[in-house]
Amino acid sequence: MTEKPGGLREWVIPFAFVLCAGWVIWHGPAYILDFFPHANESMTAQITELHERKDVSSGLPGVFGGVMDIIDWAALLLAPIVFILGMRSVVHAHMEYPDYTRFDLFALFLGRITMILIISMTLVMLYEVFLRYVIEAPTLWANELTLWIAGFVFLLSGVYAMQQRCHIRIFILYDLLPRAGRHICDVISVSLLCLFAFLLVYGSFKQVFGIKFHRWEMFGTAFDPPIPATIQPAIVIVIVLVAMQAVANLIADWNKQPSDFDENDIIDQEELEAIKKSVGAN
Repeated sequence: MTEKPGGLREWVIPFAFVLCAGWVIWHGPAYILDFFPHANESMTAQITELHERKDVSSGLPGVFGGVMDIIDWAALLLAPIVFILGMRSVVHAHMEYPDYTRFDLFALFLGRITMILIISMTLVMLYEVFLRYVIEAPTLWANELTLWIAGFVFLLSGVYAMQQRCHIRIFILYDLLPRAGRHICDVISVSLLCLFAFLLVYGSFKQVFGIKFHRWEMFGTAFDPPIPATIQPAIVIVIVLVAMQAVANLIADWNKQPSDFDENDIIDQEELEAIKKSVGAN
């Protein structure tokens, strides 16, 4: 019996990963102090002050002689375990790209994580609207948290879009070429994407990871989330993942015949029929 998509596991496991990853990200200063300590004493004092100010579990002592407490260690160890379980639990939906490999499970699970992030962002916005216009007691954190989550949604959805081949493509000239010409175009486009990813990492690694991340740069608001310290490294990492996914797509699609890419790859007939019914069209 084939398992249907949208089951409880596809909700619980991505949500569990978001909780673990969220804890790790919010307690970034603790991990920096233990794994990437600064040689500069003033910078170490600054990161320590950030950790003490932002630590949710401040009553717990550090373990293994460091700053990280038991929850910090648990979240760090559980995050990759939950991610692997999430990849194994992915159930392919009918509207998704039909052909996928084991490597594609990474992007497919990122799509499920993005789904949870969108729901979380919506709930935060609704909560803020309720407090602001009903109770008249707005929060200091909802706007920045929504902005923060939206940044990750935008980035992670790019990897999923690449795996689904649903990124914008102009293929008027591409369709006129023979199969060998299409292969050449595919190789050139993927090579340019990989070159862009390499140059981005080469040109920004020190600025992004050596300064923004290592110094744990904050947003500078009342809520003061570490948006620069997390979003900018995420941009670099996601671009590399997109390039890797493009290479995987190139390999997977190399032997496909041109006739394999029909109208159904572009238009979801079931979704089109649902739209017609919703507007009363015959």
